[in-house]
Amino acid sequence: MIVRIGVAESAKELAVELSQDIDGDAVRKKLEDGLKAGDSVFWLTDRRGRQIGVPIARIAYLEIGGEQPAIGFG
Repeated sequence: MIVRIGVAESAKELAVELSQDIDGDAVRKKLEDGLKAGDSVFWLTDRRGRQIGVPIARIAYLEIGGEQPAIGFG
């Protein structure tokens, strides 16, 4: 599953590929809980185990779902 994060005042978005066993509703709830708790950073772990942190105050939007587009001849 791909999660796209729009960052305020940035023309580019972050695309994070999560493992297939992650539920989109769990990602949304994690962000909502972070906003309610006053957390400063929203953390995700991609399918390779890398951690990506985005300041919650800078998140413009969060798009959950979809697949990575195929690139090349395959």
